[in-house]
Amino acid sequence: MSDHQQRELTAAAAAAGLVPVTDLDGGPLSAEEAAYGQASKAAATIEAYRADWQEFCDWCAGAHHAPAPAPPAAVSGYLTALARAGAKVSTMSRRMAAIRFFHALADLPDPTSPARVTTVWEGIRRVHGAPPDQAPPLMPPQLFDLVAATATTREFRTRPSEPDLAGARDRALLLIGFFSALRCSELCALTVDNVLPHDRGRTLVIPSSKTNQRGEQTELVVLPYASHPDACPVRALDAWLQLSGITEGPLLRRVSTGNRPAPTGLHRASVNRRITELAAAAGHAEQGYSPHSLRAGFVTWAHLRGASDREIAAQTRHRSLASVGGYVRVQTAWSSNAATNMGL
Repeated sequence: MSDHQQRELTAAAAAAGLVPVTDLDGGPLSAEEAAYGQASKAAATIEAYRADWQEFCDWCAGAHHAPAPAPPAAVSGYLTALARAGAKVSTMSRRMAAIRFFHALADLPDPTSPARVTTVWEGIRRVHGAPPDQAPPLMPPQLFDLVAATATTREFRTRPSEPDLAGARDRALLLIGFFSALRCSELCALTVDNVLPHDRGRTLVIPSSKTNQRGEQTELVVLPYASHPDACPVRALDAWLQLSGITEGPLLRRVSTGNRPAPTGLHRASVNRRITELAAAAGHAEQGYSPHSLRAGFVTWAHLRGASDREIAAQTRHRSLASVGGYVRVQTAWSSNAATNMGL
């Protein structure tokens, strides 16, 4: 790789927020250019691509290949090494996407398109392919077990006890996450301004999403009142806002050890940690619930309650009804199945 190509790749990557900004033919990228470049991909995607690209570069160094422009032998050899190490097909697919992304940033040819790479890749998919891992659905009654496991009172040595803010936030997190069927990134990105009043509950405005990354159309999600107060996402949200005093900015936030809301919102890692801890406290640690379990739980529960795929997609905003069906196949495999009615 020539020095000029290296500068192009480094500077282009900097525009996406992947490496520090450096000169491009003697002219540094402006902060505004770098910011727009970084906004071209979701933050989680940028972080994943950064790690994937670094790993590919490290492998290339050990295998004596140039990472960019990468020869077909480098990509096919890297994929083979990943397959030999037991990497999932989904992981390898993302690594390829990162390699394509970096090369596209530098206006270099796509190194994953030559016949050598595509042939090896198709063989890996046939030999090692498996259904994607699906988060176990978190739905009633297990959902309410986690809600019941949230803390209600915070005790202090030097001041009177107070309502536990983290517990109030966790109840809002669980119930809003389930009823809204939001993706974890969307849940964490909610702000007070995204919550609109409605006679039947609240309307959540989702400015952008996985399927609407440029925000070209406003997406609306309903958050209805539930008949039982302890299962109501609207009451849980109102209680959290009232106790925390939050009137603007991020909706769901970290809570300090002093029982005060932080100015910053939650991240996926913190949501995952809270769900894991609450599942353990509720006696469901073995289920392996994750943030996506709330969305999967909504889809599965709604289906079992008789909702059509189209009605479910109206809330989840799935563009493909087949994607909705993927959530419920395991739960419904035993329903209306001739094998269960053989009379034997």
